[in-house]
Amino acid sequence: MYEKMKLSWFSNLKGDTLAGIVVALALIPEAIAFSIIAGVDPKVGLYASFAICVIIAFTGGRSGMISGATGAMALLMVLLVRDHGLEYLLAATLLTGVLQILAGYLKLAELMRFVSRSVVTGFVNA
Repeated sequence: MYEKMKLSWFSNLKGDTLAGIVVALALIPEAIAFSIIAGVDPKVGLYASFAICVIIAFTGGRSGMISGATGAMALLMVLLVRDHGLEYLLAATLLTGVLQILAGYLKLAELMRFVSRSVVTGFVNA
């Protein structure tokens, strides 16, 4: 058991370390910018981004998984924070996570084949 875990977690230590450094350097300005757009203190964005990275590291991220803030969500958060305060942002974030887990449990990823590839590429690259 230990040998299997060691092989899966530490098989690409150099590549994973380099990828982690690159993501960390890209994530810092992104987290600050998105928190400013959302109307919250930049420290909140940095703490949240760090927490996401730590959680994903221990729960086992996948190569196709995106675990960071997006500009589209930051724009939606502006109204939520302005109208209801920062407490509702935490509740909305937790609810979003629950909905994503539920969508995974119901295997709703199959519906993504109805979304054109150009739409997905544009959303991810925006």
